[in-house]
Amino acid sequence: MMIDYLILKYVHVTSVVISYMLFLLRGIWMLRVSPLLLQRWVKITPHINDTILLLSAIALAVLTHRNPLVEHWLAAKIISLLIYIVLGYTAFRRAKTRRAKMTAWILAQIVFAYIVLVALTKNPLVLF
Repeated sequence: MMIDYLILKYVHVTSVVISYMLFLLRGIWMLRVSPLLLQRWVKITPHINDTILLLSAIALAVLTHRNPLVEHWLAAKIISLLIYIVLGYTAFRRAKTRRAKMTAWILAQIVFAYIVLVALTKNPLVLF
């Protein structure tokens, strides 16, 4: 079980890093109105990585018997993840103005940082 946990955790953390790097890169390209943002791999790779990230998170929760209804830090991560997704969707698809795109993109990064802090501290009140 320990090896399974370590492998899953490594996959999860690696996916987190890749997810953030892709989000950061896509945001920079979006703000620069770069044609690089239109490349096929740029549209597909984040979805593949985020699927791996989500599946590894679920597998870790099941393997370690974590319940978000009992462990409030995990519930905070899940709720924050939903907010992050909405902000990312807003930044890349819904927002019409550059300012709205940038605002949603920056807010999404703040939420991402909160998710990481909660994961590291296991404390949903990490900011207080």
